[in-house]
Amino acid sequence: MENDLKHELFHQYPLLETIKNRETVFWENTKWTKKAKTTLFSNEEVKDAEETLQRFSSYLTIAYPELLHSKGLIESPIQQIAQMKKALERMFALSIPGKFVLKCDHTLPISGSIKARGGIYEVLKHAERLAIANGMLTIEDDYAVFATEELRTFFQQYTIAVGSTGNLGLSIGIMAKKLGFNVVVHMSSDAKEWKKALLREKGATVIEYKADYSVAVEQGRLEASQNPMCHFIDDENSKDLFAGYAVAAKRLKVQLEKTNIQVDKAHPLFVYLPCGVGGGPGGVAYGLREIFGEHVHIFFAEPTASPCMMIGLMTGLHDEISVEDIGLDNQTEADGLAVGRASKFVGKVMESYISGCYTVKDEELFMSLALAMESEGVFLEPSAHAGMFGPIHLLKNGQNYIEKHHLQDIMEQATHLVWATGGSMVPQEMREEYMAKVNM
Repeated sequence: MENDLKHELFHQYPLLETIKNRETVFWENTKWTKKAKTTLFSNEEVKDAEETLQRFSSYLTIAYPELLHSKGLIESPIQQIAQMKKALERMFALSIPGKFVLKCDHTLPISGSIKARGGIYEVLKHAERLAIANGMLTIEDDYAVFATEELRTFFQQYTIAVGSTGNLGLSIGIMAKKLGFNVVVHMSSDAKEWKKALLREKGATVIEYKADYSVAVEQGRLEASQNPMCHFIDDENSKDLFAGYAVAAKRLKVQLEKTNIQVDKAHPLFVYLPCGVGGGPGGVAYGLREIFGEHVHIFFAEPTASPCMMIGLMTGLHDEISVEDIGLDNQTEADGLAVGRASKFVGKVMESYISGCYTVKDEELFMSLALAMESEGVFLEPSAHAGMFGPIHLLKNGQNYIEKHHLQDIMEQATHLVWATGGSMVPQEMREEYMAKVNM
């Protein structure tokens, strides 16, 4: 980025100076609208994703017997975390009004992270397209046929590739190998060794880069474009990924109703989503706003070293600005969030959908990791803990937002929902390493 433009941006958006200094910030999105809308994506695509996943349910119960009890549905529960709420209140010397709820995507079947939604959906969607195009399937068939050796052998001539910092690569690698595809995962320097090892164990080819996430995606995209038998799952631009994540919203609505949690004008819902390139949180946010409208308030959480979505939305430059452009190094322990440049597609969709963004320091993630273990016996990856600080930021720095939206008198009836994005697949030795960092 040219120095003149950089100087102009810092002058126009003074908050960039604070962000540059790696201080935690809370940013309110002034482009938020009561009736959010976009021309870049539609509810029809979410409906298609729901129906596709339903068709695959018979196959999924064969491929993954642990899904028998859910009839092939890949879903996670919600749970109230009242003790974690008390621990945070003590630590920050404030009171969090309302309920404190965890959406447990760290326990999602098959790959143990939010990426099991979009990643697995896009793999299944691609497999369906290929099978139909080659006369091996009709939409009316029983999809248990995907478990046959005939289809596994058929898919062996095709490759699925992806660029990833870890969890997306895991979800795609695990599902695609199960179906029979060749898999190539281009992984950035931020990716944890255990994730690379697990992928190789499943039979995927892992290509490592010393550079960050954007380079891994760029190289993966380039290589895939040269192979007509290769499908590249593009985390920066994929509508299929986005649709897979958006399906979560309607399911959450059912879960909230079953646990008597209301969402309406008198009962606001605040949702805090850890954000990397934006696909996962963006898809979920889109779905939630389409269902709950102005009564859901969504905030993306990013590391102080990598607030790419925040600066993209704030400046309106989206993928044309990177965290390096403002002087940050994109080095964080939150591997899934170590992204220097946000998705242009997601950023543009989110312009009127999300309420804002905030940042957290790595040491806060580890502090929260210890608190959640002590108070609730819940283990999440460090990056997943970014969501835990949403209510703190909102109450300490978001009073203007609360008043502007006339929420001050109904906060006691609010629900704060933290979207836990990953953790159940982390090996024991890695968990111990994380806990050791807490005590340093």
